[in-house]
Amino acid sequence: MTKSPSSACLAVPGDITTLTGGYIYDRILLEELRAAGRDMTLLQLPDGFPFPTDAAMAQALTALQDLPGDQPVIIDGLAFGALTTDGVARIKAPIVPLVHHPLALESGLPDQDQQHLWRTERDNLRFAAAVIVPSPHTRAILIERYDVPADRIHVALPGIAQPEQNSAPKTAPHGPPLILSVGILHPRKGHDVLIDALTRIADLDWRAEIVGNPWEDGHSAALQHRIDSSGLSERIRLAGRVSSEVLNTLYRDASLFALATRYEGYGIVFNEALVHGLPIVSCRTGAVPDTVPSDAGLLVERDDPQAFAEALRDLLSDHDRRASMAAAAKAKGALLASWSETARIAGIALDAAKGAV
Repeated sequence: MTKSPSSACLAVPGDITTLTGGYIYDRILLEELRAAGRDMTLLQLPDGFPFPTDAAMAQALTALQDLPGDQPVIIDGLAFGALTTDGVARIKAPIVPLVHHPLALESGLPDQDQQHLWRTERDNLRFAAAVIVPSPHTRAILIERYDVPADRIHVALPGIAQPEQNSAPKTAPHGPPLILSVGILHPRKGHDVLIDALTRIADLDWRAEIVGNPWEDGHSAALQHRIDSSGLSERIRLAGRVSSEVLNTLYRDASLFALATRYEGYGIVFNEALVHGLPIVSCRTGAVPDTVPSDAGLLVERDDPQAFAEALRDLLSDHDRRASMAAAAKAKGALLASWSETARIAGIALDAAKGAV
């Protein structure tokens, strides 16, 4: 059967239902591209990227090289930046990398791994017919550090689904104000910094929930040990992975959102906080300053628990300021684009890639 002109493929390593911002972006983008009438195929690559086994690397490259030359393929950056460059050169399909953030910018990488991933991703990007990124920040990095031509990069900001209760006023919380943090349990998310900051404001009335899918072996246990050692285990809960219903309830009940991240290529959770009318405390790093409106959030330098604590104290102690920032967050959240707009821009990238060959 001849494929329609809108046929394309999305290649993702591992399970696309995995609960991280990148996988959520991939999954919703696939759904929206299909809803827009594109004949989209999902190609599941082996797990283990960006450090796959030799067998997984060979399997991934074979699957990608078997794609037809007239069908553009969006390759998730978690895999694309780690593929061998000689293998990428043999992919016949027009390549559209989806770079959530460059792999070399992941925190905690040994220098050798960081340099390897930088070289590989830079070299692989030479074979891209078009590139999709989630933020102007990531676009600038690819231009400045990875030598990607500016006209090949398409910024498809993550969309947001407005909560049903968005039009209803936020009710006053019952009990202590809830500080909500959402992000995978990985060192880059800075949950350790948040916990250390919370120990500095123990004199105030609050409770905290840290929600996130366990990601790196041993990190969840290390965070729980940090909480236990702080003496605040009755007030700080490491919730781990929760259902969407529970998460929506937490967003609804929270008084503010806090993420002491060390780097974000965008940060979908900030959009979630905004549409729920939550003031944000986070860090001046990566795309965060472009994502969090200045009148809806307080940003401090990363890896500074004292500064993070002072920002939390400011919002918890000043009800009027917190209310003003909550109103600003709600107003900005109502203006955020939908996922259909994300898919529209991704579709432009797919069409440009097909026209480039």
